[in-house]
Amino acid sequence: MAFRGWKWLLLLGRQSSLARVWRSRRGAPSVRWKRCCHWSAGKSLDPEVRAFLEENTEVTNSGHLTPEIRLRLLTPRCRFWREKPDLWPYGDPFWAIYWPGGQALSRYILDNPRVVKGRSVLDLGSGCGATAIAAVMSGASQVLANDIDPIAGVAMILNCELNHLNPFPITIKNIINSEAGNWDLIVLGDMFYDEQLADGLHHWLQKCIRIHQTQVLIGDPGRHQFLSHSIHSQLHKVIEYSLPEYTRQENYGLTSSIVWSYQPSNSLEDS
Repeated sequence: MAFRGWKWLLLLGRQSSLARVWRSRRGAPSVRWKRCCHWSAGKSLDPEVRAFLEENTEVTNSGHLTPEIRLRLLTPRCRFWREKPDLWPYGDPFWAIYWPGGQALSRYILDNPRVVKGRSVLDLGSGCGATAIAAVMSGASQVLANDIDPIAGVAMILNCELNHLNPFPITIKNIINSEAGNWDLIVLGDMFYDEQLADGLHHWLQKCIRIHQTQVLIGDPGRHQFLSHSIHSQLHKVIEYSLPEYTRQENYGLTSSIVWSYQPSNSLEDS
């Protein structure tokens, strides 16, 4: 099965299994910056994992909304675009795809640095780390990237190196449903692919907003699971981007991606 077939599994079937992992992994009692970092600047990477990722991904900045950012991704020129998925030795590589919601968030932050300048930012479900990288490039005072896949953490560090940035702190804990972290801004893209996970996100984000007045920006290209969820009634459309042709082909015809501001009403406040 070619990787395009594998990618179809990631888009549809296997995301349900990833959602179960998000739901099952509980965060630590505190999710504040300096207590939850799995990696930080100066921490050495497993040389075998680094070598594997460098050999089996392509460095690219084309075909996406953010040519300013170079990333290691799986592309048609990579071996595993053609190999059987079962030969990939690590967990499903969601991080190796630059999903359209993350592209829209990253583009918006690069074009509007005031959104993050001097602020603390959590990139939830960071994947390849592009949105966290955009926040650093745009002057955020603190950035924490979060993903439950430890290989995504390695990929993020490699992507920081590609963009001549010191690696930002990374945590691989599931912090959803844990204590509300005190961030100025939370950004998350392409995470509303499972109803129960979406419910958990909705509840936890509300809590962060109520307790800390956190601003929340969500990137999504308009997937059914997102548009049909009750959170959609609490969103304000910030900007819509037309996706480049390569990204459209990668995502089976999706043509645009939107950045939303999450603004829950008082009636929906966490009790």
